[in-house]
Amino acid sequence: MTLAPGLRSQLIIMVEMEDTAKKIGSGDVPVLATPRLLALAEAATVRAVERHLEPGQTSVGTRAEIEHLAASPLGAHVQVGVELTEVDGRRLVFAFEAHDQHSVVGKGTIERIVVDRAKFLARVTR
Repeated sequence: MTLAPGLRSQLIIMVEMEDTAKKIGSGDVPVLATPRLLALAEAATVRAVERHLEPGQTSVGTRAEIEHLAASPLGAHVQVGVELTEVDGRRLVFAFEAHDQHSVVGKGTIERIVVDRAKFLARVTR
């Protein structure tokens, strides 16, 4: 595994009904849901590290902190960028920030741990 701080990735989506608080059940308004924003940030962290891991390795989320600062309505384009800020053995810490056309939508941190996929799954199925 050759990971170092500074590694970046980003995702861009257009907010659709499936992404909304109303659809997900985290609220009753048709704006980007906080759980969906977090899922996008996590997906960007996975994308950032996937090609840097050894065969048989994967990363799993262990901690997340999120501030959802502004609502993004249906049709808004939201860009989520992540940066690897800390590597401590198998522990990876990312900062993320999300923007739409008008403002910062959200920000936070996500921690992941690099694991052996087969061993991890064997423990889960016990």
